[in-house]
Amino acid sequence: MSESRLWLIRHAPVAGGRGIIHAPDAPADVSDMAAFAALAAMLPAGAPSFASPARRTRDTAAALGLAAIPEPAFREQDFGAWTGRRHRDLEAEGGETYRAFWAAAATNAPPGGESFVGQIARVRAGLGAVPIGDVVLVVHSGTVRAALAVALDLDPAAALRFVVDPLSLTRIDRLAGNWRISGVNQRVGAPT
Repeated sequence: MSESRLWLIRHAPVAGGRGIIHAPDAPADVSDMAAFAALAAMLPAGAPSFASPARRTRDTAAALGLAAIPEPAFREQDFGAWTGRRHRDLEAEGGETYRAFWAAAATNAPPGGESFVGQIARVRAGLGAVPIGDVVLVVHSGTVRAALAVALDLDPAAALRFVVDPLSLTRIDRLAGNWRISGVNQRVGAPT
């Protein structure tokens, strides 16, 4: 029987401003050494690891001591023309377009960007290509939600309801083609 245990880690908080749709080159704040050490101790030793090509995921993987292979299938949703912008500015300037996007955020795409449904398709293909056994993925909140949508066969809008905090661990297992959720948004040092 083939079995995979996927250890999905959301990247560390982005260093810098809040309320911004960050570009792929935004760095992670990797200053919380205790959190990184505790999280690294939870991961399977010697497991292959993959990361989104974004700097914040690569920074996080390095701080965890992982030599993660960049995998484009695990990128965050592409927010197109909105990348690098503050949400409050987009709402003020874009008004109806911005509000319309959020009214159906799973199926709508930002101008020049990608829908969450598109991200799910990418992540589904990426999950299908990971090796059997323990695999660590250092990714984004949207990527974790997309993986949960795949594993639970969820409507994309329902998958957007999951909270996925920075430096949290989500574990999904694939046993003979069937998915099992072992934990979602587990935070280091958080009560269980």
